[in-house]
Amino acid sequence: MSRSMLPHRTSQRSSLASISFRTSLAVFVSMAVLLVAVSGSSARLQTETLVFTNANVIDGLSAQPLSGATIIVSDGKIQRIGTGTLQAPAGAKVIDLKGKYVIPGLIDAHVHINDFEAARRALISGVTTARSMGVSHFVDVGMRKLAAAGKIDSPEILSAGYHVRPRPADALFIDMPELAGLMRSGVRGPDAMREMGRAMLSRGVNWIKTNATARAGLPNTDPREPYYSEAELAALVEEGAKSSIPVAAHAHGDEGGRAAVMAGVRSIEHGTYLSKETLSIMVEKGTYLVPTIAVVSDLTRPGGDYDNPVLEVRGRHMLPRIRETAALAHKLGVKIVAATDTGYGPNSTLRMSQELEELVHVGLSPLQAIQSATVVAAELVGVADHTGKIAAGFDADLIVVERNPLENIGAIHDLLMVVNNGKIVLNRASW
Repeated sequence: MSRSMLPHRTSQRSSLASISFRTSLAVFVSMAVLLVAVSGSSARLQTETLVFTNANVIDGLSAQPLSGATIIVSDGKIQRIGTGTLQAPAGAKVIDLKGKYVIPGLIDAHVHINDFEAARRALISGVTTARSMGVSHFVDVGMRKLAAAGKIDSPEILSAGYHVRPRPADALFIDMPELAGLMRSGVRGPDAMREMGRAMLSRGVNWIKTNATARAGLPNTDPREPYYSEAELAALVEEGAKSSIPVAAHAHGDEGGRAAVMAGVRSIEHGTYLSKETLSIMVEKGTYLVPTIAVVSDLTRPGGDYDNPVLEVRGRHMLPRIRETAALAHKLGVKIVAATDTGYGPNSTLRMSQELEELVHVGLSPLQAIQSATVVAAELVGVADHTGKIAAGFDADLIVVERNPLENIGAIHDLLMVVNNGKIVLNRASW
């Protein structure tokens, strides 16, 4: 599901108030980005040197933790990692973890973060990298720049701007009045898809997000309904490829999902009703699946991101299906990536730990579940050169938990410390 599938309860107020708020936020973010540019700062703020001792390190690759390990962090990077005696640099802050477990910071591959407080909530939940899958006013582009400059406490953000869908949000035409020709006709046909692709690329997105099927989180939609043909989706993929920008496709139904896979999208988001045949094609093409199981579970309960009786009923039949699809996908060899599909808003109860539990429930081992949120996710979103595992030269994106998540994945619910690019942003390890 996408956050735009069902606006949060607080976003069901008047469209005028919503547009006013989002426009103000966009202006604020734009001004902040300008200040960053004027100051000449393009690198993250320098951080102190940290030495973590007596750690059990789950590096994201090895089947067993590295026991009694020391991790040396400087300038936001992991400088050294090993066992035995490692000399702490002069002036370093030494933190004895007393046998606690360290894993790579989590990558949430499908979020809808649109303000600083939400970014902070994601960060202290262990998410150090987040792929934005649709927000208004290109807020994610501005936040990406602010985060990269070290101006806000935020995960590293990969932005997608607006969804490419038949009826775009009204806010798109406020931001980009040059697209007014699509207001009546909608985004239909290969030419319109290319035009939308170029518009997103012009704003510097890292990804293009499209809706290959209808949404599941609105009571008057049918998530199986296909939106685009293979030819339309291929036009969008080709437009993105000109700038080396991949396409992610929201798809619940099999017809729309298969069209997206055949068109060459990099990932399918959700995939509730995908058939074995479509999943097999995904294996052949190397298409990733981001099932977002936990958010479908959220549909079935009052409160949280969704709170609607029609959706509660829908969620009861969607939840077993998406679990079944994810289990079959894993068995067939589809690469599975973890994500929440939340905006980390004040009423959200969704966290990556819940999705990792869901993935273990459908057949992934605890290590595979962790990898779905670290090394495998890094491959998908395009950050595998600097994060997603604990290794020398990589970003110091780390989380600390008390117990071994390889034995019980639920240990990730209880975060004791979060380190983001060498900066401690949450510290409960000594309490």
